[in-house]
Amino acid sequence: MKGNRLLVLDGWRGVSILMVLSAHLLPLGPKVWQLNATAGPLGMSLFFTLSGFLITNGLYNNPNVGEFIVRRFFRIIPLVWLYLGVSFFSVATSVDSAIALLFFYANWPPMDFTEVTTHIWSLCVEMQFYIGVAALVFLTGKRGLWLIPLMCLLVTLNRVNDGVAIAINTYYRVDEILVGGGLALFYNSPSKRVVETLQNISPLYLMLPLVLSCHPESGVLAYFRPYFAVLLIATSMYCSESRFSQLLSNKILAYLAVISFSLYVIHPILRHSWLGEGEGLEKYLKRPILFLTLFILAHVSTFYYEKRWISWAKLITTKK
Repeated sequence: MKGNRLLVLDGWRGVSILMVLSAHLLPLGPKVWQLNATAGPLGMSLFFTLSGFLITNGLYNNPNVGEFIVRRFFRIIPLVWLYLGVSFFSVATSVDSAIALLFFYANWPPMDFTEVTTHIWSLCVEMQFYIGVAALVFLTGKRGLWLIPLMCLLVTLNRVNDGVAIAINTYYRVDEILVGGGLALFYNSPSKRVVETLQNISPLYLMLPLVLSCHPESGVLAYFRPYFAVLLIATSMYCSESRFSQLLSNKILAYLAVISFSLYVIHPILRHSWLGEGEGLEKYLKRPILFLTLFILAHVSTFYYEKRWISWAKLITTKK
């Protein structure tokens, strides 16, 4: 059963990258509907929740902070720094901005991004979470992870207090990751009654609230976005035999999940290259070539570049 649940998570990761790429590269209906502005937050909300689950679950079952840091850094930094190096040669970047990007604090004021590095904000949130949760486990042991649900609630309450529906600052956005951490804690110490309740709720019932909470005009629903996302993922995990959850376990979404990091990191520089230039029809006639190029680069990066760094991290951290 646990294997089926993790396949469902891969499916959601594939869906999340499709949402982000669609939001950035395709027209998703009449502008007045603001579907592009909805799809981006939707994809990121799913991605962050999944990340929080996987990271917390990993630390819960193996609270080796040194191993965690090495493997996470070797997973994220090599491709991001390579991308940033290319971007610095492509677009003029101030020294302060370059340092903030390289050391993953660019999403804190003054937030000086270039047109090809704006997406790095999400990786800043991720890396800051990695460091924070690693410090928590280092200082308190595995039991410190049980503070995650409280921290999640405090971040959301801070958003409510400041009237911030959505933002890229870690202190306003990290509840989307922390809520996934709460799910990981439940996953490892499940309540039978809650599991039975989740098994009786169709994930489809939670799709509409999540989508609405991601819309720019969602109002107070935006504050519940992390909780709609985690409930959607949780119901699909515990209803893993349902047709909807089985659809999430298909090979296409699984492949997209594998190369999703590369797709995310690489796509903006292609969007702002010749492949993304043009107005109206001219621009979108180039989109098939852009997508083909993007997927080739992502495949090569995942299996021939990032894989080496991941293998080295495992070698470094493997106990003799």
